[in-house]
Amino acid sequence: MSPHNRVIAKQSQNGDAGIEGLMLRRLAKISPIPYPAVLFCDDNLLVMEYIAANGNAGQSGLRDLAALLAAQHNVTAPDFGFDFDTLIGGLPQPNPATQNWCDFFRDHRLLFMANCARKNGTLPGSLHHRLEKLCTKLGEFIPPDTKPSLLHGDLWGGNILYHQGRLAALIDPAVYFGDAETELAFGTLFGDLTADFFQHYQQHRKIDPDFFVNRRDLYNLYPLLVHARLFGGSYIHAIDRTLRQLRF
Repeated sequence: MSPHNRVIAKQSQNGDAGIEGLMLRRLAKISPIPYPAVLFCDDNLLVMEYIAANGNAGQSGLRDLAALLAAQHNVTAPDFGFDFDTLIGGLPQPNPATQNWCDFFRDHRLLFMANCARKNGTLPGSLHHRLEKLCTKLGEFIPPDTKPSLLHGDLWGGNILYHQGRLAALIDPAVYFGDAETELAFGTLFGDLTADFFQHYQQHRKIDPDFFVNRRDLYNLYPLLVHARLFGGSYIHAIDRTLRQLRF
């Protein structure tokens, strides 16, 4: 079958397909990055265009990703959050409009996911308590003038598609407006955003040096909590290690 005649279909029993379709349609309107076109969507079925990809980034692909991601991060909004709640890894991700980034990241990312993982039994009480203590000190890490940026929200290598040395598309978003540094941090969690990528990115958007010192680890607590909620295991140890690095 020709790639032009192929589609991707995703089924869901709990409405996830409808939310993903909404995210993709919104990103198609407001992001400079290519995302799969939505051909059909209801609560239980999402049909998208097929994106040809060969999985090889190369330097040209990294330059492409850096330029387009920086351009997406330049898309802003009056508040942090989004106008509907989204999903990350199939888990709820609340997005109430919030003027202060520190408040948003504390209440609707770290504490929300930590509370979910604690109730699920995957996050030990001792780690939950240490996270709560960290959340009382976030202002010591996060600048007060942080601005909202349009985020993909789940930027790891499996969601980045390359074809013939170009960025073909991003897939499986968990979109919201947040600090662009959270996206950059997530991209380093599994080594997907390399030093070469950051060199290219900084030609388009400046990165505060303190990001690499403290905030990268701080911001990666959120995806670690997502993975701990889903899988437990080694991610619990990674949360413990990160908290120790942050001296909590």
